[in-house]
Amino acid sequence: MEMLIVFFYIVYVIEYYYWLFKLKNADRAYLRISFEREAYANERNLNYLNERRFWSFRKYL
Repeated sequence: MEMLIVFFYIVYVIEYYYWLFKLKNADRAYLRISFEREAYANERNLNYLNERRFWSFRKYL
C-alpha cells in the first residue's frame, strides 16, 4: 500500500521491460524485478511484513 496500486504496477511494468530488454530473457527479467527479489529473499520470514520498513524494496533495486 506504500505506493498505491497504480504506482506499484507502473514501476513493476517499467522495471520488467527494462530487464527484459537488457537480459533478453523473460524468466530472468521477472526474477530481477525488485519486488520479486524482496519477496523471494524473505519468503521464509513469517514476520517480515510486521518487521519491514517503509519502501524496503529500494535496497533490491
